[in-house]
Amino acid sequence: MAQTPPPSDSAQDQWPALSPLRTGLACRCPRCGEGPLFLGFLNLREACPECGLDYGFADPADGPAFFVMSGVGIAVTLLFLWMEIAFRPPMWLHLIFTLPLFVVGCLATLRPVKAWLINEQFVRKASEAQFSFLGRSGGSKAE
Repeated sequence: MAQTPPPSDSAQDQWPALSPLRTGLACRCPRCGEGPLFLGFLNLREACPECGLDYGFADPADGPAFFVMSGVGIAVTLLFLWMEIAFRPPMWLHLIFTLPLFVVGCLATLRPVKAWLINEQFVRKASEAQFSFLGRSGGSKAE
């Protein structure tokens, strides 16, 4: 008679460990890697249609926007400075080239960066900080 393995104490054990970077950049579910994260451009689904993972844990806040604007802003500014020093183009050329490059760069990278941060939250089990001392005054007990 074959013995069956003991039941797992967590549903997470049945899913393979996936790379948060790979699943994030593909905008896929952090648990199964198949279901889409988004419903539309940046609206997060309530749950994965493939494995049923509830996306209620996901709260990247302003992190994706900050990282994208900083990274794209630095890259486009360096390109702007290089163009200005090397070619001295008129300002209108900067406006029709550099400004759209900044907007397109931000829009193109915002979605995968948001998905990557959500996937990292799932893998690292990140959550809001919980402090046990909140609501107590000082370190001593009242008598």
